[in-house]
Amino acid sequence: MKNKTIRTTIGLIMLLFLSEGCSKNFLDRMPTDKLDGNTLFANPMGVKVYMANLYGQLPIEDFKFYDRGWSYVEWMAPSVLTMAFLTDEAVHSQWDVMLNNGGNSWWDPGYKLIRDVNLLIDIIPTLGLTESEEKSMLGEGAFIRAFTYYGLAKRYGGVPLIRETQVYDGDVEKLKVPRSTEQETWDFVLSECDLAIANLPDTWLGGERRATKWAAYALKSRAALHAASIAKHWARSPLSGPAVDQGLVGIPAGEANRYYEACIDASAAIMESGKFGLFKPNPTNPQEAAENYRVLFEYPNAAGNEPIFIKGFARTGVDGHNYDVWYNPNQTANGWGYPGRLNPSLEFVDLYESYTNPGHSAPIVTTEDGNVNDYNGYRKDRSYLRFENPYDIFKDKDARLWGTVVLPGTEWKGETIIIQGGYVQPDGEAQIEIDNAITVDGTTYYSYGAPDWTQYSGFNPANIQMTRSGFSYKKMLSSQPITPADRQSITDWMEFRYAEILLNYAEAVAESGFAANNAQLTAEQAINALRRRAGHTVDIPLTIESVIRERRVELAFENKRFWDLIRRREFHTLLNNTPRRALVPLLDLRTSPATYIFVRRTVSRTITRTFNPRHYYVSIPGIGANGLVQNPQY
Repeated sequence: MKNKTIRTTIGLIMLLFLSEGCSKNFLDRMPTDKLDGNTLFANPMGVKVYMANLYGQLPIEDFKFYDRGWSYVEWMAPSVLTMAFLTDEAVHSQWDVMLNNGGNSWWDPGYKLIRDVNLLIDIIPTLGLTESEEKSMLGEGAFIRAFTYYGLAKRYGGVPLIRETQVYDGDVEKLKVPRSTEQETWDFVLSECDLAIANLPDTWLGGERRATKWAAYALKSRAALHAASIAKHWARSPLSGPAVDQGLVGIPAGEANRYYEACIDASAAIMESGKFGLFKPNPTNPQEAAENYRVLFEYPNAAGNEPIFIKGFARTGVDGHNYDVWYNPNQTANGWGYPGRLNPSLEFVDLYESYTNPGHSAPIVTTEDGNVNDYNGYRKDRSYLRFENPYDIFKDKDARLWGTVVLPGTEWKGETIIIQGGYVQPDGEAQIEIDNAITVDGTTYYSYGAPDWTQYSGFNPANIQMTRSGFSYKKMLSSQPITPADRQSITDWMEFRYAEILLNYAEAVAESGFAANNAQLTAEQAINALRRRAGHTVDIPLTIESVIRERRVELAFENKRFWDLIRRREFHTLLNNTPRRALVPLLDLRTSPATYIFVRRTVSRTITRTFNPRHYYVSIPGIGANGLVQNPQY
C-alpha cells in the first residue's frame, strides 16, 4: 500500500480498448453483461488490467477528481479547480467558485463502477484461483464496492443497493431498484468494509498499491464518522419532503453512537496494530516541523509508515495533474501563463494557533487596539503594528501554516515571494491595488513591491494570476522548478493517512462521550501527538472544538473540509451571505526605513456566498425514467 506501486496499469486498459475499437464487431465478440473469464483472466496481467480499471474509477477526490465526472461548476476548466474553493479554505485568483444546481454529482460513474465490480465478484469462483487468491480478490471487490457506495451515500443519502449483476432480458422494469434508506446504505458500506477486512491481506507480497485490510479499516473509520455526524447533527438543518418521510435521507439520532463506536473500533484497530505512525513525530524546532510537514506531501512514498493508501501518478501527460502549474505563485511559474490560482484565505490563516497561546486560534493582529473584526480597509488615523519584514507578523504561528502556505516575503524555490498590495505615502494617504510608483529620498517604491509584474505575486487586479487574499499555496507542490505545460505533475496522493485516523478517533470519542478502554485519554493523546509533530510542547485537553480545529489545520487542502461541513451540517451557517477575507501588506513610507503594516479587509472583486441547505444532498438524475424518489427541494 505504501510501498512500491503498479503505477498506472490503467494505461494498458486504454490500449486494449483502443485496439479493439478498430473492429466493428467488437461488441459482438465481447458480451456486455458478463466477463469472458477465460480471455480476460488467462494470465496475471489480465487480472492486473481489470483491477487497475476498477481502482482507477474509485471516487478518490485527488488532484484530478474533476476529470472523472464531478460537476461542481459548469463553466470552468476542470484543471483549475479544487474543493477548497467551495469552503472557507481558499479563494480563486480570478473567480468566485460556487456550487451549481447539479451540485457534486457522481451518479452514472458510480453505478458503472458498481456494475464492473459486481461482474468481477460474480466471476471470481469460476477462475480456478487458489483459496488465498480467491479470498484476497473477494476482499478487493468488497473494498471497491464499499468505497463506491460511500461516494454515493455522502452525496445522495440512501441509494439503490445493487448487490449482484443485473441482466437485461427485455423488461426494463426488472432492472429498477428502489432507493434504500440512508441508514441501510451506510450499514451496507460498513458491512462491505468488514468483508474486505476479513479477506484482505496486511500487505501485498509484491508491494503493489492495492487495498489492504488497513485501507479497509481506514475507509470504515471515515464512513462511520460521516454516518454518525448525520445522525447527531441532522437537527442543525432539517429537511422535509417524501425522501425524508421515507428515511431516504437522514438517520435517526439514536443511531449516532452506534456509528461513532464503529468509527472508534476501526480507528483503534489501526492505532493498535503497530504498523502505522506519524512521519517524523518529534521535531527539534518549529522550522524543522514545518519542513517535515511539507515534505510529507511532496514525497508520500518516503513518508515512513504514515500513509495507509496512496494513489500514484506515474507519467506526465494524460496521467499527470496540474497542481504545480496552476497553484504555484506567479514568481515561480517558470514561463507558465496561468499560475497563482489557489489563494488560501485569511479566515483559514487566522485558524492556526500560536505557540505562545496554545489551544486557541490566533487571528492575525494588525492594529494596536487588537481589533480583528474590522474589515473596512486602511484608515489614515489608525495605529498599525509595524514589521521590518512582512513575514514577521506570523511569528510563533503553528509550523503547519509555514508548511502549507506561501507567506508574504518568505522563500520558495529560491525566490523571495513578494506579496504587497500597495504603499502608504509620507502624507499618510495610501495607494492600494493601483499600479503606481513613488520616489522618496531618492528611492523609488512600487505599489506591488517590484517594477515588473513577473517579479511579484500579489494583488495587481490587471493580472489574474496574482493572489487576492495575500497568500499563495505550498502544500503538495513540488519544490523543483515546474515544467510549464499541461499535466506535468506526478506527485502522488495520500487518500488515507494515519493522521486522519487519529482525528477520526478523537472526534468520535469527543462527540459520543465514549469512555471504555481509556478512550478519552487515548483521544487526547492522539490530538496532542499531531500537535507535537507540529512543534507544540504544551498539551491541550480533548474538546470537540480542539479536535475540529486540529482537523482543519492538519488536513487542510486534502479535500476533507467540504465533507466535514456537509456531514456536520455547518455549511449553511458558515456561508450565509458571507464575504471572503484578505490580509493586505502595505509598505509604510511614513517611517525611515520603511516598514510593513497590514490591513484586514474583504477580498477585492468578490461576491458574498450563501449555502443552500438542499445542497446537503445532491439531485438524483433521471427520476422520470428510473422512478426514484427525488431528494428534498429539487
